[in-house]
Amino acid sequence: MKVQKNLTIFIWDERNNNWYHNLGGEHRMKKAFITGITGQDGSYLAELLLSKGYEVHGLVRRSSTFNTSRIDHIYIDPHDSHAKLFLHYGDLSDSEQISHIIYNIHPDEVYHLGAQSHVRVSFETPEYTGNVTALGTTRLLEALRRSNHGIKFYQASSSEMFGASSPPQDEETPFHPRSPYSCGKVYAYWMVRNYREGYKIFAANGILFNHESPRRGETFVTRKITRSITRILAKKEKYLYLGNLDACRDWGYAPEYVECMWKILQQKEADDYVIGIGETHSVREFLDAAFSYVGLDVDEHVKIDPKYFRPTEVEVLISNPEKARKKLGWKPRIRFDDLVRIMMDADMRVAGLTPIGEGDAILSEKFPKKWWKKD
Repeated sequence: MKVQKNLTIFIWDERNNNWYHNLGGEHRMKKAFITGITGQDGSYLAELLLSKGYEVHGLVRRSSTFNTSRIDHIYIDPHDSHAKLFLHYGDLSDSEQISHIIYNIHPDEVYHLGAQSHVRVSFETPEYTGNVTALGTTRLLEALRRSNHGIKFYQASSSEMFGASSPPQDEETPFHPRSPYSCGKVYAYWMVRNYREGYKIFAANGILFNHESPRRGETFVTRKITRSITRILAKKEKYLYLGNLDACRDWGYAPEYVECMWKILQQKEADDYVIGIGETHSVREFLDAAFSYVGLDVDEHVKIDPKYFRPTEVEVLISNPEKARKKLGWKPRIRFDDLVRIMMDADMRVAGLTPIGEGDAILSEKFPKKWWKKD
């Protein structure tokens, strides 16, 4: 009689809503490794996984200043026995360091969110963008291939890959990238497919359309708008400078999108999914909605600066998320107008102003048991 050694059995824990390993009769919580953990998506994802009982590890770049503000509220000193969040210094440009971290952590799931992710900046730093956004994915995939531990891998692909392709865009739409950033993401997408098909790695692409939140970086257009409006209200600024107001995007709410990331890695087979709302709005519409919400006149405060225009623009992005709705059971609760109000209320609070409150009310109604604890 042959006995299979090192057999890993997964057991579902109803109380914690999580899978656990059964190794030698003992339970071990699942481990996740997140690149880009200090960003908008990474911080929400870390919080989501912690709420599900995971042990979470994150990659951070060494800097002379702290850049962990988005995760400070969930961080516990690693000397504390209750700590489940651990940070590791590293860089996506260093393959040896990446391999070392993967080997030591031995994660069950890897969520690759780290990148040079600002589209306009990618035109000014194309080589760096390619090295991190494109080749960084290859370095991780190769570390996973060499580890041979059955690790599941999520790649943060982007709707920017579709570029000039006619909308609506779904999983079968051909890519037509229009920036160094999106070119890097297309390369990374196909490397994921290649490793999945060639080495049978559980590697999946989440092609996420624009998703925003109060944690969005201040140089991204939605957050730039909401933050500048609060500074205008506080008499600290008079004008907001923007570029192309006619670009149209499919905007959703970031916490809902990271829930999809987790769902994608819980499937029996790896696959690629488009995640989005299925409707589009222009930057001008976002601008009008935000100014109208606080009772300000757009024309008095907005100026156009040519330096914010891209050399090649993506005019219209609209998702067709039918596959995600059917296979992942995902249905977004926050729509465009809700998103604007949520972000405005949060930025007013940050600026020391009294929020109007409609955004806060929307969150209380649609997420009465929300797993994230701060804006």
